Amino acid sequence: MKAWVVRSQGKPIRERIVLENYPDPLPLENDLLLKVNVCALCRTDLHIVEGDIPAHKLPIIPGHQIVGRVVRVGEKVRNFHIGDRVGVPWLNSVDENCSFCLKGQENLCPNARFTGYDVDGGFAEYTLAKENFAYLLPEGLDDIQIAPLLCGGVIGYRSFRFTGVSCGEKLGLYGFGSSAHIILQLALKKGIRVFVRSRGQEHLELAKKLGATWAGDYSAPLPEPLQAAIIFAPAGEIVPLALQDVDKGGKVILAGIHMSPIPSFPYYLIYEERLLQSVANSTRADVREFLKEASACNLSPEVTTFAFEELPLAMEELKSGQINGTAVILIAS
Repeated sequence: MKAWVVRSQGKPIRERIVLENYPDPLPLENDLLLKVNVCALCRTDLHIVEGDIPAHKLPIIPGHQIVGRVVRVGEKVRNFHIGDRVGVPWLNSVDENCSFCLKGQENLCPNARFTGYDVDGGFAEYTLAKENFAYLLPEGLDDIQIAPLLCGGVIGYRSFRFTGVSCGEKLGLYGFGSSAHIILQLALKKGIRVFVRSRGQEHLELAKKLGATWAGDYSAPLPEPLQAAIIFAPAGEIVPLALQDVDKGGKVILAGIHMSPIPSFPYYLIYEERLLQSVANSTRADVREFLKEASACNLSPEVTTFAFEELPLAMEELKSGQINGTAVILIAS
């Protein structure tokens, strides 16, 4: 099969991720073999290629927002059949019996494995998924619209739930890429007022188009204090600003897997019971709940599509902030 493979991390992108003829994957007894239709691009994929997060496995095929069709099943698979359309997100497997799994925090499992990081992912013609970590998708939803929901949407959803904001309250989104533009739509459906900060003028225009109450860059004064903020941008220097923007008792949620160093800040920014919390990965329950919410709220991701052969270009445009919404790679011919 053809696959985009990372054999060593670093820069430039086009020297680190290379289109190769790669061995076809073979399903084990609990696996699904999928022919990949599309795979959405996540900033985590970029971090894996460039080495912002250390490799767990090399060579590796990145990609963890996969929509495909089952073409073969392992001998113990019972809940999926050939021809089923399946979604595959970041979480690939957990040990099921550690203290975190037993408390319903499988996202923190020390033996968790992740798609496109510990096991080969979706930027390939075929990929494998564990039966218990794959999701049967309804036929009425478009592949291109579903793919961004499987990581950007789910992580944004988990972050959004942690804020605890409700109807009539104010939520800030810092960085306006794949996750943020989906969560803005969800927040608006729930009657929440949304304030967006971003460096990109096109991103700010998209935020206004989608219904943000206010959109401005990081130097613009916020018109009123927030109940909570979610930081999607991987820039640690934003953290003190977000703490300054939230009101007493407010929350600042860090949604990224990687962030540059957070500078020191005066204690008064976190005093008065402001909370700073990170989000790590997601659970299967998060995925199931969010897919239901997304369907009920009729969420519609903004997407830019790229041909399979254009994956390095898509990564370069993601890095430079040229993509509004989510990049989706079209893999099946």
